[in-house]
Amino acid sequence: MAITDQDRVHLRRAVELAERALASGDEPFGSLLVSPEGDVLFSDHNHVAGGDHTQHPEFAIARWAAGHVAPGTRPRCTVYTSGEHCAMCSAAHGWVGLGRIVYASSSEQLGEWAAELGLPRSPVAALPIRTVVPGAEVDGPDPELALEVRRLHERRR
Repeated sequence: MAITDQDRVHLRRAVELAERALASGDEPFGSLLVSPEGDVLFSDHNHVAGGDHTQHPEFAIARWAAGHVAPGTRPRCTVYTSGEHCAMCSAAHGWVGLGRIVYASSSEQLGEWAAELGLPRSPVAALPIRTVVPGAEVDGPDPELALEVRRLHERRR
């Protein structure tokens, strides 16, 4: 499925959340969970600056959904995120049974940017979501929004 104009509305919100994370001294990542009806159920941004590097918004979404969204509804929900899920977040997404993932920028792009910008390398392999969750429905990156995400990472330096 291609990224739609409605998807871009939610992706823009994810990028705004990433900008909020950066403004608060954190790494620029933001995500939201949207119901099948189009309602935002949960949104968050990175909280890793305190030292707990599991505090990713995608992981928070999976944990929240496990306790608040009926199992039969989860596959029809969509996660929008500024950056493609890491392996940890992909696994959580798969275990909880959430639906489609739409991302503004890919892990491959992030790796290239990090190398160009001299950012620290991740201690975890940057695996595509479908490598971790083979049946996942995934769309991204979005070329325009990926440039915005890159600019956020440039500001991280």
